[in-house]
Amino acid sequence: MNENLFSSFITPTMMGLPIVILIIMFPLVMMTSSKRLVSNRFHTFQQWLIKLITKQMMAIHSPKGRTWSLMLASLIIFIGSTNLLGLLPHTFTPTTQLSMNLGMAIPLWAGAVILGFRHKMKDSLAHFLPQGTPIPLIPMLIIIETISLFIQPMALAVRLTANITAGHLLMHLIGGATLVLTTISLPTAMITFIILIMLTILEFAVALIQAYVFTLLVSLYLHDNT
Repeated sequence: MNENLFSSFITPTMMGLPIVILIIMFPLVMMTSSKRLVSNRFHTFQQWLIKLITKQMMAIHSPKGRTWSLMLASLIIFIGSTNLLGLLPHTFTPTTQLSMNLGMAIPLWAGAVILGFRHKMKDSLAHFLPQGTPIPLIPMLIIIETISLFIQPMALAVRLTANITAGHLLMHLIGGATLVLTTISLPTAMITFIILIMLTILEFAVALIQAYVFTLLVSLYLHDNT
């Protein structure tokens, strides 16, 4: 097989122009609003899912934090739908790009931190220096806590990128091995094909779980600062 293992992660282009913006906007087409008096099953499921996500995410938040409910619900639906659409054949998954995930993580993290310094200045500064810290360790702890604070958006983005990329690479490798084994040993190819099916089912679960984890961590950062 001469195909590049990472060819599926290259940003697609049309006439020399990247079309990743159109791919990112595609999940929005699926989330349409119903103008009918009685909604169909898809819109009913969509409304139920949004209410469930909002209820679970906002249960621990203060009134200031609950103003982010629409943003967090939109975030988990966007990431989840993008991850699921990326599992279809001959598609591109934007969440495998670290630059896009950083573009989501940094503004949300920065907004939560700025909100904390604006409304809870003393509590936010107290996180840099735990109570009862020995005086010689104060400079070192402040540096460590500052680094841990600024590494949070990087951890968010890298976690999502690594999990989605690893799953796609593993599916690509097992799929290629299955094609090669069909000409060598058909029983072995059937076994690898069954493994591929099970891995695909697992990847569907991972796509939703990673969307939930990303949004949950943003929600926890918001809860710590409101």
